[in-house]
Amino acid sequence: MALKLDGLAIGMAGRQLIAPFSLAVAAGETVTLMGPSGSGKSTLLSMIAGDLEPPFTATGSVSLDDTLLDGLPPERRRIGRLFQDDLLFPHLSVAENLLFGMPRAPRQDRRARAEAALAEAGLAGFGERPPDTLSGGQRARVALLRALLAEPRAMLLDEPFNKLDAGLRQTVRGFVFAHIAARRIPCLMVTHDEADVPAGGRVLRLGHGQVTHA
Repeated sequence: MALKLDGLAIGMAGRQLIAPFSLAVAAGETVTLMGPSGSGKSTLLSMIAGDLEPPFTATGSVSLDDTLLDGLPPERRRIGRLFQDDLLFPHLSVAENLLFGMPRAPRQDRRARAEAALAEAGLAGFGERPPDTLSGGQRARVALLRALLAEPRAMLLDEPFNKLDAGLRQTVRGFVFAHIAARRIPCLMVTHDEADVPAGGRVLRLGHGQVTHA
């Protein structure tokens, strides 16, 4: 499964924000997009996810392998997203957060998948806990598990490590990239931190409306 952007461009109020560019992200690959604040990085992710709102406009196409996503609502694109805030539901337990986005199946089966994922992430026994009892690193792992258990066909990461302290960032980075690679999910990540770039990963730069290879 590859994520492909073909002639993608974004405008705002008649002004070109991002000039047309094309990109193919391979299965299991994480490509990093860097650039100054306000350059349109997060707007680009919104366009790919299908929730770009006015006054922004977009041209070009987004596809997963040979399936065009253009015009599909976000829920039909099956693209997972992680933000700098984990966005866990505070009124649900950790396990209930994981169950929320899973494809339909008997609850017992989904619960077993959630418990197995928590054990794999070093969080066995955490299912009944409220999210606010978890550390920042634990919450970040739960947020990733929730996204992965929804069985996304691609992932978008928007400054996902920004609010973690320095001691946690390397551990959580490794956890995220390893799971994306193991599941062969194409991933596009936005960050300001060079240290977030996975080893050997491609980097694109967005500046003055142009996307260029670093």
